Amino acid sequence: MTPSTSSGPPSSYPRRSGRSPVSEGRRATRGPDGAMPDAGRGLEQIAGHPLPQRLAEAEEPAVVVWRDEVLPGLVEGLLSEWSLAAQAPFTPGGSTAWVAPVTGAGGTELVLKVAWAHDESRDEAAGMAVWQGWGAARLLHAELRGQSSLLLMERVSPGTPLSQSLSRTARDEVIAALLKRLWSAPIPPSTALRPLTRMCEWWADEAAHRLAAAAGVTGHEEPVLPAGLVEHGLGLFRQLPRGWDGEPALLATDLHPDNVLLSCPDRDGALTAAGGVGKVGAVGGSWVLIDPKPYLGDPHYDVLQHMFNDVGRLTADPSAFAERMARLTGLDPRRVRRWLLARCVQEAGVIEGASVAALRLAADGIR
Repeated sequence: MTPSTSSGPPSSYPRRSGRSPVSEGRRATRGPDGAMPDAGRGLEQIAGHPLPQRLAEAEEPAVVVWRDEVLPGLVEGLLSEWSLAAQAPFTPGGSTAWVAPVTGAGGTELVLKVAWAHDESRDEAAGMAVWQGWGAARLLHAELRGQSSLLLMERVSPGTPLSQSLSRTARDEVIAALLKRLWSAPIPPSTALRPLTRMCEWWADEAAHRLAAAAGVTGHEEPVLPAGLVEHGLGLFRQLPRGWDGEPALLATDLHPDNVLLSCPDRDGALTAAGGVGKVGAVGGSWVLIDPKPYLGDPHYDVLQHMFNDVGRLTADPSAFAERMARLTGLDPRRVRRWLLARCVQEAGVIEGASVAALRLAADGIR
């Protein structure tokens, strides 16, 4: 099979921001959150194994049709076509993809990801291709078949997620070092990638409708934001990517400790996934990226998802957290704080701690 990459047109399926449910490069014994593969729930089986929980529970009509009518035959066909043997998929997994450890010819340990080709997954393969040697797990083959995105990757070993390693502050250093490496990757002129402005306009429109509907409802778990802060925050979320006059970087947009895995040398001493970041806790190995959602634009945006995955520090002192990530990445602290305020407003009521952090940032005078 000749390695190749391709990406298709986006669909209208709305991407839901927040923590990514899929971590492809994990060991076969554990899923993306450290859980063991599903031993069986009486669900429809694919390749001799039950569907992972989130995919089985998906309710989006288009996903259900793809899952039930396309996915089973497609996976079975790929395993035969590419001479792969599948193990149980990672659980709980994601709601739009089947991701499993597979074994190739000669016992090669790989990961097969078959995803519904909605807008979120559109440029994953293109981004991973650009980042080969620049911090991403090794991509062997990628293509689009109809409404399905297919990725075959080398399995990251041991694949321990950063979320299960190191202290929280040490994780900051790993994330920052990996981001700087990803942003340094040269982007071939022929690579078709979407601008961050597109994603932000889309998410701001979605948030405006959601927050307007929530304003008249009582019993919220988190504080409802004042109308003036909502207007300012969403306006800032639209304006910041348009106002970036620096060199556009290729952004992961969903980089957090669950999507960063430890890759250690094989018996010959060569790194399994070349180009990773050798940082704290990765003695004899490196940290590599999986599951990106690539866009082109302002690198200040790219530190945010890591911060949202540390709710305690996000809500306790978001300004200080933003200052730390800016210092570690060499970014403008004020611009990171403004991006954080905008994203907290946009995610209010969706991601835990976003509303509290938005109010604290506003109280700190972030505008």
